[in-house]
Amino acid sequence: MLGRSERESPAHAAQAAHAAGWSGVAPGSAVATAVPDESIELLDLGTTSDTLATVATIDDLAAVVHLGHPEQPSPRLEEALLAGDPSLIVTAAVAVAPQWVWVAPAGATGGQVVIDEAGMRDCQDLLHGMGVSPRLVPTRTSVDERAALAGPAGSLVVERPRVPAGWVEVPGSERLAGRLPVWYGLLEARAEWPRFDAPAQVWLAVGPSDDHRGSLQHTLAVLSAAGVDLQHLRSHPSARGPHVFFTSFRCATVDVLDGLVAELDGRGVAHRTLAVLPGEGFVPGPVPLAPRWATGAPAAE
Repeated sequence: MLGRSERESPAHAAQAAHAAGWSGVAPGSAVATAVPDESIELLDLGTTSDTLATVATIDDLAAVVHLGHPEQPSPRLEEALLAGDPSLIVTAAVAVAPQWVWVAPAGATGGQVVIDEAGMRDCQDLLHGMGVSPRLVPTRTSVDERAALAGPAGSLVVERPRVPAGWVEVPGSERLAGRLPVWYGLLEARAEWPRFDAPAQVWLAVGPSDDHRGSLQHTLAVLSAAGVDLQHLRSHPSARGPHVFFTSFRCATVDVLDGLVAELDGRGVAHRTLAVLPGEGFVPGPVPLAPRWATGAPAAE
């Protein structure tokens, strides 16, 4: 049985589940699915924290979650996982083509643009670049309610399968379809992380071994000795000690991960494996930056 959070796009979450073959994740389960066809719709599990708690407490229930990117995790998801039950882990990833379209009643011009939370997450920068300031509504808001809010002169940003009858795409809609694919993951509750003998992307949260400046150096030394190359490192204040450090790296085999966490245990470093995502070279990769580094003081004349 599969679910999603109330803020996630129903169409995209179901598309990810169908593309990756996650629908019916536990064949023969005694738990009957509450949704007739999980390739079209997934069970709404409520808020993000509710979703994680429900997955942790109900056998044979998994959830489709927005990842950000396998190599560069969503900070919101990292933090939610670490605050959730220790059994929770993301075990697979898939990219899906965005289905967002911008539509309005035939002949409509002007008016407000209504969009939900998932659409705003995926399309906000592009819409703002076109000078559009959308009206945000909860993702649970029905398409009929959104159409009523938009009125006869307004428009919607919505997934293609949910376009109201008689509504047509407006100029600029094609730019939404040209967005980069969106990455989703399969969230499960497991007693241990999956075993793997081919490369996998690992998300590991670690705490410092001691509460003092420079304590991260010891943890980085363990990662370096294990031969992993960090693709993501982020710190966040912690209620226990000065910081939590979130990392993401490619791991060749499960033996490398086993050895790494055993060394962390031996050094008294708190840790939690948040994701094990089989695969490498996840394409498309994270959106690259074009940094402009400081060049130092100008040369004396």
